Amino acid sequence: MKDCPANTNRAKDSCICASSNICTMSEYYASKLSSENLKRCYAIAPQRIQRYLKAEIQHVLSYVRQNATVLELGCGYGRVLSRMTETCSSVVGIDLSRSSLVMANHLLGDTKSILLAQMNAVDLSFADNSFDIVFCIQNGISAFKVEPSDLILEACRVAKPNGICLFSSYSPKIWHSRLEWFILQSEAGLIGEMDWDLTGNGIIVCKDGFKATTFTEHDFVELLDGLGLQGNIVEVDSSSVFCEIIVRGS
Repeated sequence: MKDCPANTNRAKDSCICASSNICTMSEYYASKLSSENLKRCYAIAPQRIQRYLKAEIQHVLSYVRQNATVLELGCGYGRVLSRMTETCSSVVGIDLSRSSLVMANHLLGDTKSILLAQMNAVDLSFADNSFDIVFCIQNGISAFKVEPSDLILEACRVAKPNGICLFSSYSPKIWHSRLEWFILQSEAGLIGEMDWDLTGNGIIVCKDGFKATTFTEHDFVELLDGLGLQGNIVEVDSSSVFCEIIVRGS
């Protein structure tokens, strides 16, 4: 695995880099739903959700070209990264959870084309125009709990001219399977007890404060219009809503 281009401190036997601009956050995905627990969430996913997860990865891969440089925002334990190495010359995954990155480093082994870095997705330590593809899937635009416009602008900043930024959220067509999945997570103790008074209309809420929202096609269009950006909104597998932005050169 390669050295991080940012100024970093290297952990022993690891390519995980620690950025000095990390926020101190106690969010679910940086603590409770990280590493082994996050992996377990995907392991117990119903068959329809498994299909949705595979379809998301395949859609990202459809944009990957030989020798592309790729950045994943919110890489977790490396579930998606290994698929990128088949054609990419450089794959970078960033996440706030160090425990997830440690697991990713272990699972990915000695894959030399992959770099893992602990970093905030809205304050990346990469130079402008660094990547051919920047992607944030599996509803990261909602799950990160950051300002969506900041997330998109930062992704576009580090993308090369004519590069592409990909963001995805859930399609309303998969609501029942998605709800089933979160019920299974709740029953397994991975998230809190479901709050049925507040759960519905695309929003899942637990009594311990966990809240999962989504971005609709309208939300993406409104966000792009507000930023003065052009993009395509497409539905994939009747399960994902993708926002695809081609980054224009200055």
